[in-house]
Amino acid sequence: MNTFLRFFYEFTSIFFNGFFMIFKGLFGGIKEMFNFPKYGKVIESYKGFFNGGEMVFVILTIVFLVIICLLVIGILYLIIRKIIRRLNNTYSKDELLDEIGELNDKVRQLMKEKDELMAMKVSQLGLSPDGDEGEEGEKPSEENPEEDPKEAGIRFPKLCSYDELYQNYHAQNYDNSFTLAQLIDDFRCFSASQLHLYYDYSILRPFFAGLACSKLIILQGISGTGKTSLAYAWGKFVKNDACVTSVEPSWRDKSDFLGYFNELTKKFNETSALGEIYIAGFDDNVHTIILDEMNLARVEYYFADLLSILEMPNKKEWLVDIVSSSWPKDPKKLEKGKLRLPPNLWYIGTINNDESTFMVTDKVYDRAMPIDINTKVEAFKCREQEAENVNSTYLETLFEEAKEKYPLSAKGLETVKELDDYITEHFRIAFGNRIMKQLGDFSPVYVACGGKEIEAIDYFIAKKVLRKFDQLSVNFIREELNPFISFLNKNYGKGTMKECIAFLENLKKSI
Repeated sequence: MNTFLRFFYEFTSIFFNGFFMIFKGLFGGIKEMFNFPKYGKVIESYKGFFNGGEMVFVILTIVFLVIICLLVIGILYLIIRKIIRRLNNTYSKDELLDEIGELNDKVRQLMKEKDELMAMKVSQLGLSPDGDEGEEGEKPSEENPEEDPKEAGIRFPKLCSYDELYQNYHAQNYDNSFTLAQLIDDFRCFSASQLHLYYDYSILRPFFAGLACSKLIILQGISGTGKTSLAYAWGKFVKNDACVTSVEPSWRDKSDFLGYFNELTKKFNETSALGEIYIAGFDDNVHTIILDEMNLARVEYYFADLLSILEMPNKKEWLVDIVSSSWPKDPKKLEKGKLRLPPNLWYIGTINNDESTFMVTDKVYDRAMPIDINTKVEAFKCREQEAENVNSTYLETLFEEAKEKYPLSAKGLETVKELDDYITEHFRIAFGNRIMKQLGDFSPVYVACGGKEIEAIDYFIAKKVLRKFDQLSVNFIREELNPFISFLNKNYGKGTMKECIAFLENLKKSI
C-alpha cells in the first residue's frame, strides 16, 4: 500500500505542479511587468552613457511602455466590468419563470379591464342586447366574458366562456324583406342621421358589391377620408359592432392575429379577432373584423392562411389551424385543434399608403376587393333611419338573386373581352379566372344597388387590373397611356370609363 501511495503522489504531482505553475507564471509575469524598481535600476545603470539626443529616445521609450501598461489595465477593467455586469443580469430559471408568470397575469388583467371598458361603452350607446342571459331566441350579453377558469385543463378560457353564454342561444330569423337598393339607402341615411357620417352612392355601391365578391375588403386612400368609419358604421347599422384589430408592425404570422399557445402558462393567448370568429359561428348575424392600417405589417405574412382558406369553394373546408392537438376541455367549436371560419364574417382592412407602410402584394389584391376613398362627402340632410337586424343568409340570398337577375350581359362580356385583348397586347397583362369570377359577382350586385353595368365594369377594371400598371417599367408604359385613354373614350363614349381614365391620368402625373 505504501508503494501505491508513493506512486499516486509522484504521478498526480506532475499534473498539479503544472496546474499551479500556470497561475504562478501568470502572476509572476504580471509582477515582472510592473517591477518599477527594476526599471529604475536599468535606467540608473545606463544614464551616464546617454547623450542629449539619446535621452529623448529614452523618454519616448518610457512613455511607450506607460501607454502599453494603461491599455492593459483598461482592457482588464473592461473585461472584469463585463463579467460583473453579466453576473448581475443573470437570472435563475425559477426567477425568469416567476417574472414571466407575473407579466402574463398582468396582461390577462389588462385584457379583462379592456373588455369591461368596451362593454360599458357599448352599453352607453344603447346597442347591447337586452334581456335575460341564455334565454332561447335572445342573444346573451357578452360583458365580462373572461373569467378565470375554476378548473384546470382549460387553455381557452375566453372561448369556453362563450360556449356557456351561448349554450341555449338559437340563431334568430329576422324575416328580412328589403332589397339591395333599399338596404344601401337605409345604410346611407342611418350613417348620416345617427352617426353624422356621410357617404355617396359612388362609394357605397362598390362597397356592397365588394361584400358579394370577396370576404376581404380593402379600403384605401389618403388619411382622414373615413375608411375606418365606413366599416365602423356598417357594424353599427347591422346591430353588431365591428371588432377593431389594430395591426402592429411586428406581426409576422397568423399567431399575431389569432393568438398563440403559451407553453409556460399552458393557456392560449386569445385575441379579440379569435373571439369574434368564434362568436360568429353561433348566429346568423353579419359580423365584421376591421384590420386597421393592415399594411403596417406584411399582409401576406399574418393573413396568408386565411386568404387561402377563404378562397376554397366548399365552406365546410374553411378550417384554420389554431393548436396542433385537442384537449378534453377545449371549446366545443374547436375541431381537432381547427376552427371553422364562419361564412357570416367579413374582414375589412384599411390602408394608408405612406413611407411607414408595406406595399400590398398581388396575392392579397387578387383575392380582395379594393375600394378607393380619397374624398370627403359634404354633409347632407336625410330621413331618420334606425339600425336594422340583418340575417347574413338573407344578404347572401340577395347577392345570389342579383347574379341571376343581372348577370353580365352580352355587351358587357364583349366590353371585358375588348379591354382584355387591348391590355394584353399593349401591356402584357391578362385577366385571370379569379378576376372574371369576381367580376361576375361584383357587377350584378352593383347593378342591383342602383348602378349601371358599364360603371361596375369600369370600377372593377380600374381597381383590380389597372393597378398592376404600378409594377410595370415607366419606360414601357409611358408611350402607351394616351393611346389607351383615346381607346376608352372612342369605344365606350367620352368620360364613360371615368375610373379607368382617372387612374391613367394620375399615372401620367407620377412618371
